Amino acid sequence: MTNNTEQQDAAVTDRNILAHGPYSDGRHLAARQSIYRWQQPQYDLPGMVVDELADIKGNVFDVGCGNGKFVSRLHKDRPDLLTVGTDISAGILADVDKPVLVADAEALPFADDTADAVLALHMLYHVADIPATVQELARVLRPGGICVVSTNSDTDKRELDQLWQRAAGDILGVLEGPARVSLSSRFSLEKAPGLLGAAFTDIRVRKLPGTIEVTDPAPVVAHLASYEAWAEQCGVPFRETVDRARDLVIADIAAHGSFRITCLGGILVCRP
Repeated sequence: MTNNTEQQDAAVTDRNILAHGPYSDGRHLAARQSIYRWQQPQYDLPGMVVDELADIKGNVFDVGCGNGKFVSRLHKDRPDLLTVGTDISAGILADVDKPVLVADAEALPFADDTADAVLALHMLYHVADIPATVQELARVLRPGGICVVSTNSDTDKRELDQLWQRAAGDILGVLEGPARVSLSSRFSLEKAPGLLGAAFTDIRVRKLPGTIEVTDPAPVVAHLASYEAWAEQCGVPFRETVDRARDLVIADIAAHGSFRITCLGGILVCRP
């Protein structure tokens, strides 16, 4: 019998879900990203990536590019670069600036030493074999190139984890309900340097702490709702739990004036 962590890991890496579920188009990802509008300080992540590529010329492969947030910025700010977005989901690539390729990050359709920069932004926790994928990123990278990676800390948004467990517990009639699916736990900011260190020797970490504060439950509800595919796979009473979470956030805002979420993400810049 598998434990809850194994069930969640299986859900996070399920290729059918990734290709045809929440990432079949850009809506769920956009909903999850939208909560950062209320974060302070604000971070321009695409701009940070552009800055990291200031000395890069040639080819940039954005592996697992999702809805193309970073691809679009590179096309705009660095039209001199040949930026190629790849993702396992053909659906989510439909509105991404071309050129794009449907591709598995664990077996990239590029020859050795063909990229001057490789991006793996908030996606390595979705691959089944993280070490093999890290080796793939290094394989396609030319000598002197860089790999830019991003992820979240194990402590990121703990208030949402606590909210979910309390809401699920209320629905189930228990003190504490099952944990929500954690997307980044398999490749968190704490684990990332060790996993990347198998292929890269120079790893620079930039931590990006912040606080999200909302006075309306809608952004929190939208964020939680974007996890629907994984929550259902792990047996969580999803809609009821989201509705109960909304009520709890409303009560917290009434009592304290706002609902606060502590965030910690980061960017890792890697060289062979």
